[in-house]
Amino acid sequence: MWLTLLLLLALGTLALALVAHRLLAPSGNPFAQPPLEPPRPLVTDPGARDKVLKQGFSTRRVPPVLDAVVIGSGIGGLAAAGTLAKVGKRVLVLEQHDQAGGCCHSFQEQGCEFDVGIHYVGQMHAGSMLRVALDQLTDGQLCWQRLPDPYDEVTLGPRRYQLRAGKTAFVAALEEQFPEEKAAIREFMRLSKVASRHVALLAVLKMVPRCLATLLVRTGLIYWISPVFRMATTSHSEAVARLTDNRDLRALLCYFFYGTAPEDSSFLVNVLMVHHYQRGAWYPRGGASEVAFHIVPLIERAGGAVLVRAPVTRILVSSDGAAMGVAVQKGPSEEEVEIFAPIVISNAGVFNTFGKLLPPPLRSHPEVSSRLAMVRHGMGSFLVFVGLRGSAAELHLPPTNFWIYPHNDLDTMMTQYAALSRDDVPENLAMMFITFPAAKDPTYEQRHPGRSCMTILTMARYEWFEEWAGTRAKHRGAQYQQYKMSIAQRLLERALQRFPHLCDKVEFVEAASPLTNQHYLAAPRGEMYGAEHDVARFSPAVVAAMRADTPVKNLYLTGKGPASPMSPAPMFPLQWGCPPKVVAMSHGAVPRAGRVQLRAGRGPAWGAHLRLHRPGPPALRGPAAPQEEDQEAPGPASGVTGTVPGSMNPWVLLSWAWLFIWGWDGDRDEVGWRWR
Repeated sequence: MWLTLLLLLALGTLALALVAHRLLAPSGNPFAQPPLEPPRPLVTDPGARDKVLKQGFSTRRVPPVLDAVVIGSGIGGLAAAGTLAKVGKRVLVLEQHDQAGGCCHSFQEQGCEFDVGIHYVGQMHAGSMLRVALDQLTDGQLCWQRLPDPYDEVTLGPRRYQLRAGKTAFVAALEEQFPEEKAAIREFMRLSKVASRHVALLAVLKMVPRCLATLLVRTGLIYWISPVFRMATTSHSEAVARLTDNRDLRALLCYFFYGTAPEDSSFLVNVLMVHHYQRGAWYPRGGASEVAFHIVPLIERAGGAVLVRAPVTRILVSSDGAAMGVAVQKGPSEEEVEIFAPIVISNAGVFNTFGKLLPPPLRSHPEVSSRLAMVRHGMGSFLVFVGLRGSAAELHLPPTNFWIYPHNDLDTMMTQYAALSRDDVPENLAMMFITFPAAKDPTYEQRHPGRSCMTILTMARYEWFEEWAGTRAKHRGAQYQQYKMSIAQRLLERALQRFPHLCDKVEFVEAASPLTNQHYLAAPRGEMYGAEHDVARFSPAVVAAMRADTPVKNLYLTGKGPASPMSPAPMFPLQWGCPPKVVAMSHGAVPRAGRVQLRAGRGPAWGAHLRLHRPGPPALRGPAAPQEEDQEAPGPASGVTGTVPGSMNPWVLLSWAWLFIWGWDGDRDEVGWRWR
């Protein structure tokens, strides 16, 4: 056994050297240089912003030659497209909503602006991987405003606890509020550090060859490589019960709610979320839509496009079972348009991709079915958007985020809440989150003078609203509106108990149910964070199986499908969700781009007319298809030389090296026994 390990160590060292040479050499790393321009002034003109974020789909806007097509413009899709664009790859991003960004978009109502997904982000300090990645993808134009302390306040019944930024200050604040629990707090922080150092191994497990991943999982060797895998499969309630008997502290160590009770959630997920904000919390200056606003131009400069109102109805598959493009149909009376590309990357989620977009014969494929069987739909969300009369300064709105629970038994609370019947929900609301975007963004007053806003969030089951599924947005009927607003009014009343000085400042109230998520975000059952984040999802077998590459050749997943968003840290897809093929393509390992061709007309049933059109004149299929000059597919971008053969995919090499070198860490012996 030791001889085998030494051999693997030698191979890993060699692989790491090859990867380091390939990725760190100036000619091979598109991210080697920092952004060249300082941040430009904030663009506030609605027309200028709409030209970037709201480019409607039309055949004339589809680039003639594509290297890849991305389904969905959430941060996972934009990150994948932006990574390819950095080296000149031409990518088309298709978004079914009327603006790009997914959960990174914002909307305006009666003079107020609201975010829908980015409430605050951690790990945006200078030099962090997340900050560097976003700086690269936005050309350094995305600016972040750090929230002052306390960035979070957690209410457990009558008691309130505050969290402060900074590794030392974070621990000191906890110890000050729990003076008798210093040992438990320090042990939790130590485990947090181990988790943060080793969590990348979960991503590595998704990238190593399947045969190796299967061997490691079935033999149990995976648990010897790092304690992170045991932490991932341990219930949070079980883990914190080993640390402390203090129920308030137990609740405080998992105060982020995402639809899964602590007893059913992974300790690793919760500890990483707490760790995510230890250095503080940040909010994008200019609002959540700034993220997409600065990534889209990067994609366009490489010849790509981000088009909205472009619902993808199906993934095109060739006769040999390889993805070869997508079909777009804007409405039942509209003609279907087929767009061909050699690579398809889906940011639409695993349920949509495998359950709706693939052709029926492939949906029943054993490998596709087995992946779908590994996950289940997560819980939906319910948001209340409150417009306030007066600026954030005038109303003394705090930038702090408020997490409010009726008591400290979160397991009982979540179980009872999820079991409520529809009629019992308004009078038995449990947890809620309150935030004031206008107080976090110093540009809000400039953009919306004399106005501010409050957002309230809680979890909600899709079943409570299922009666109105299938109805049109904003036309769901009086009963739906009455039920939705009864919940919104109860949440608002509770929020105003916490902030009574706002009672006479409320100008309007709007609410979003799981059906709203279903409509605007294409969440099949209104899920807030995709698939359920329970312990089973983080077992090594599921982690290894839910990877970016799929059973369908040339089809890849990004975002919440292969990754774990680690909610509410919405930027984790940048670290986990980018398919390995995307990075390989960015270093030259990409098949020559096929011609992009559009088919106007409904066409016969699936499979009757599909084929991958190799280089030839782009054309609109139809009776009067215009002819264009033949063009060559674009080659590597300037400064990127050579190609990487498929057998030398740098991410595979890096995965092997990382798994057998970096994974064998001294901390394993220190804490590993606790998780075996």
